[in-house]
Parts: sequence; C-alpha cells; structure tokens
Amino acid sequence: MDQSQFDKEGFLLDLTTWDEALAKEIASDMNIELTDAHFEIIHALRKFYHEHEVAPANRPFVKLIKNEFGPDKGNSIYLMTLFPESPAKIAAKIAGLPKPANCL
Repeated sequence: MDQSQFDKEGFLLDLTTWDEALAKEIASDMNIELTDAHFEIIHALRKFYHEHEVAPANRPFVKLIKNEFGPDKGNSIYLMTLFPESPAKIAAKIAGLPKPANCL
C-alpha cells in the first residue's frame, strides 16, 4: 500500500482510487478482517457520502445505519463490534472517505 495515497491520519486523499481490495488493506492495517457485514455498512456509508458529500459523525452514522438496516444493526454496540473504538471514524477510513467532523 502506497502511503503517499493517505493523509497523516491514514485517510485516503483521492477518493476515486478506493476499491474493496484497498479497503481490505486499510482494515488489515487496523487488525480488522472485513466480512460481508462490514461491506454492507461500508457501502451504505459510501452511498451516503456520494449523496451528501460528508461522512457522518457517530450519532448520525448510527441513525443512517438504523434507517438503512433496522435497529438490530443501527446501534452503537453492533457498530462497535465491526469498527472498534470510533465506528464512524474507522468505517469512514476503511470506506476511503474523509474523516468525519467531530471525530477525534
């Protein structure tokens, strides 16, 4: 993976270069093995970004997933199991999106 593709925090600089193979490499660097469950969330997040040109912070991210997939997946506990620590930030990074506002 070419580190010049990323900013100092590890977010992809050119969003058009993202693909699922790159997502797997980014996730692997964070000790996350992507599954279909991860990609379901990642693709919903990318769709949202393309419609609104913003990556949502944690609360709106949870609400987005709840609206897309229902309360079983649209909750912080489920999202933390897939994207530990900061689900919105980690998911955005793997999805090749900019860092969400208000995410440290």
